[in-house]
Amino acid sequence: MRARREQPAAPTSASTSTAPPLPPPRWAVRAAQLITLLALPTGLWRLAMVCGFPSGYTAAGFVPFDTPGSKLWMLTLSVACELLALLSLGLVRPWGETVPRWIPVIGGRPVRPPAAVVPAAAGALALTALWAAMPLWWTYPHPDMTPVGRLLVGVIYQPLVLWGPLLGAVTVSYYRRTRGSRTAHTNTP
Repeated sequence: MRARREQPAAPTSASTSTAPPLPPPRWAVRAAQLITLLALPTGLWRLAMVCGFPSGYTAAGFVPFDTPGSKLWMLTLSVACELLALLSLGLVRPWGETVPRWIPVIGGRPVRPPAAVVPAAAGALALTALWAAMPLWWTYPHPDMTPVGRLLVGVIYQPLVLWGPLLGAVTVSYYRRTRGSRTAHTNTP
């Protein structure tokens, strides 16, 4: 009599739905960390303007930025950009897979991958489109800036060209890691 070979059991939906996502690759963690640093120079530059420093503008060119409304806008923009950059860390940290418990109502629940992937992908596309022309900064006239200010602004804004593509790459990594996880199938802890 021939011995019957045992076939491995096919994974059940219960066993595949509880598999935790794989840890993020090292490159994705570093890319997400780099994103947080990309927005920092421009934010600090705008904060200097909020404090009254012309930051490369001529005296006449700085006048529109020296109003309370402009200062509030620059402060808000700086904080918002850095917070958005920090959100990229959620794609490589546990709080991007499970909502932190301290958040009311939804704390402790798994994050559905589309809830992270869709806004991150849309953000990556928007940022790529927004900053695509930045490498051409020096081809446009800037009569309201000093020559050193024009160089400074061009240099500190150039890294933002990388924000969209890096966010896109980290988003794809997150999607690949979480698409078969339990968070893709349920929203209950």
